[in-house]
Amino acid sequence: MAEIIHDTFVIARSYTKPPHKVFAALSDPAKKRRWYADGKSHEVEAFDMEFRVGGAERARYRMNATTPFPGALLTSQGIHLDIVPDTRVVVASSMAMDGRVFSASLCTFALAASADGGTTLTFTHQGAFFENADGPQMRRGGWEAIFDRLDAELGA
Repeated sequence: MAEIIHDTFVIARSYTKPPHKVFAALSDPAKKRRWYADGKSHEVEAFDMEFRVGGAERARYRMNATTPFPGALLTSQGIHLDIVPDTRVVVASSMAMDGRVFSASLCTFALAASADGGTTLTFTHQGAFFENADGPQMRRGGWEAIFDRLDAELGA
């Protein structure tokens, strides 16, 4: 039987914008595509998001020559399980490469107003990593880079 690696990690970030602005970056498909889907290691072939409880979020990427998998198709599919405006978003998702699912995740974005008028974002990732998955350390690094892009999006 193949081993499944289960892992949970938490990333906390502080943003200077108030919770409603950070929530807007999570809930607006055009904004989320810029900080979440766009990147230097791939071309986004599709990004669709229906932001409501039960709504789907789908992304399709083609990996470029800067990666170990040039030309590979990476897909992510998720469903919004819980949305509390300006407070919380919970998404269950899976990732696949060339049609083979390699991980499943539960991602919670919790927003809290900070004393300085900004926002503390606490992100909790609970994952199951299957054969040939990127693994917890790579996934955490990927999310750290994604939150750097969110910071840039909020600064704009």
